[in-house]
Amino acid sequence: TPALRAAGAFTLYLVARYFSRRTRVLNLIAAVALVFLIADPAQLFEPAFQLSFLAVASIGALGLPLIEATSGRFAMAAQGIDEVSRDAHLPPDAAALRVEIRLLAETLHLYTRVPRGWWERALAFAARLVLTAYELAAISAVLQIGLALPMAIYFHRVSLSGITANVLVVPLMPLVVPVGLLAVITAWHPLALAAGWLVETAARISVWHARTAPDWRIPDPPLWLDLGFVAALLGLALFLGAKYFATKRRWAVAAGTGVAALFALILWHPFRPALQRGMLEVTALDVGQGDSLFVAFPGGHTMLIDGGGIPTFGREAKSRLDIGEDVVAPYLWGRSLRSIDILAMTHAHADHAGGLGALMDDFHPREFWTGANSDNPVWSELRDHARRLGIRVRELRAGASFSFDGATVTVLAPAADYAAAAAPNNNDSLVLRIAYGQRSFLLTGDAETPVEARMVADGLGHADVLKVGHHGSKTSTTEAFLDAVRPAFAIVSDGRDNRFHHPHPSVVARLNDHHAEVLRTDTVGLVSVSTDGRRLWVRELTEDSAGKTLPP
Repeated sequence: TPALRAAGAFTLYLVARYFSRRTRVLNLIAAVALVFLIADPAQLFEPAFQLSFLAVASIGALGLPLIEATSGRFAMAAQGIDEVSRDAHLPPDAAALRVEIRLLAETLHLYTRVPRGWWERALAFAARLVLTAYELAAISAVLQIGLALPMAIYFHRVSLSGITANVLVVPLMPLVVPVGLLAVITAWHPLALAAGWLVETAARISVWHARTAPDWRIPDPPLWLDLGFVAALLGLALFLGAKYFATKRRWAVAAGTGVAALFALILWHPFRPALQRGMLEVTALDVGQGDSLFVAFPGGHTMLIDGGGIPTFGREAKSRLDIGEDVVAPYLWGRSLRSIDILAMTHAHADHAGGLGALMDDFHPREFWTGANSDNPVWSELRDHARRLGIRVRELRAGASFSFDGATVTVLAPAADYAAAAAPNNNDSLVLRIAYGQRSFLLTGDAETPVEARMVADGLGHADVLKVGHHGSKTSTTEAFLDAVRPAFAIVSDGRDNRFHHPHPSVVARLNDHHAEVLRTDTVGLVSVSTDGRRLWVRELTEDSAGKTLPP
C-alpha cells in the first residue's frame, strides 16, 4: 500500500509536469489521499497512512516555505557565477553573495596563481554543497517536528538523529539505482562494487546514528499539549506561506517559537504520573495468557510484577511481539510514567518473564526483585541485563517483611529452604502479601498446591484481593487455601480462548462457593483494584464508572 501511494503521487506529478503545470505539494497529496480514502476509508485510522501523508504535508506546508524564506534566494547566487549581468536580476543579498565569492576568488588567485575562474567555480560549488546540506537538515528537522505527535502517541519515540543522518545518507541513495542498474546491464564488477559500497555506507551511517542517538521514550502527551502543538504548527504553516511571510514575519517567528517550545515540552514531559496519592492500587494488565501486575503505593512509588510474554512449544516459531515493549510499556507511558521503582519477576517462565528485558530498558527500575532461581538461561540473561543497567538485584524469601512507601510487604514464598530446579518451575514463584490499613492483596504468581499448603501451614491469613495462582489452573487455588484467604475479589489473568482452557471450571466453582467475585482479564480486560486502607474500589476496562465498592 505505501508503494501504491507513492506511485500514485509520482504519477500525478509527472502528468502535471508534462502539461507544464506548477505542482503544489499540498494539492498533490490531497488528491492522492482522497483517491485512497474513497477506495478504503478505514486507511484514515492506520498509522502508516497518517505518517505517510503527514510527512509529505510537513515538507509542503513547512519545509519548502522555510527554504524559500531562508536559503532559497541564495541558491540562485551560486549559479552562473561568472555571468556578472545576472547580478542585477537577483535579490540584493543574493547579488551581494556573488560579489563576495568573486572577491574571495580574486584574493585566492593572487595568493596561489590558480586562475580566478577556477576559484570562482570551486567556491560556487562549495556554496551549493553548504546550501544543499542546510536544506536537507531543514527538511529533516521539519519532518521530525511535524511527525513528533504521532510518533510520540503511536511509538513513544521522537528521534533527532535523522537530521544529521539524512544529510549524509540522502545524497548517496540517488546514486544506488543507476549505478546498480548499470552494473546489472554491463556485468562490470567495479560498478557492482561501487553500488555495494554506496548501500553499505548508507547502512553504516544509519546504524551508527541509531546506536549513538539518545534512547528517549516519551509518555503520552496530555490533550491540551496535543491541541496546542497542532495549532502552533498550523499557525507556522500559515505565516511561512509566501502570501503572509513578507508582512507577517513576526507572526511566523512567534509561531515557530511556540512550535519549538511545545516540541521541547513533548520531549521533556514534566507532567506528574496518573497516580492517586494515599491509595494502594493493584492493576492486572491484559497481556493475554500471562501475568503482569502494576502496583502503585500510597506514597507514589511504583512496582511492576512480571512483564507478560508469549511462550512457544515444540517447533513453534518465536513470536516477534514483545509483550513488555508492545503492551505493558504503552500502558505505563499512558499513565505518564517514565520510570518505575521496582521490577519483580515471580518466576522465569516465558509468560511472566518474556517482557522484562524491554521493561528494564524502557523504565530503568532501581531494584529487580525475584524469588528462587537456578542458572537457567532466562534468569541468567535477565540478571546480567539488570546488572549492566545498574539495577540492584534482590532475591526474596519467605519470612521477609518490611514497610514500603506507606504499605507493608510480606514475602510468603519461596521458603527459605526451597531449592530451585535446573528448569524454571511454577513453585519457584515469588508470593507477596501487600497490606495497607485494613486491606490486603495476595499476589501468588503461578504458585501451585504444595506452596499453597505450606503457606496455609505457616498461618496464612485473610486477604481481600487474591491474584489467583497459575491463571486459574486446577493445580492451584485449593479448598484449604481459599478457606484461609477468604478473598472478596479474585483476579484471574489469562488469555481469551487460551489453549490451556484457563481458568478451570472447578477453580471458578470453588471461588464462587467462597463468595469471591471473579474478575477475569480474558472477559473484561484490564482489572484494577485500589484501596484507601478501608474501602476497595474495583475498576474494569469495560466499565465507565468507578466500578464496584466493598464497604468497610
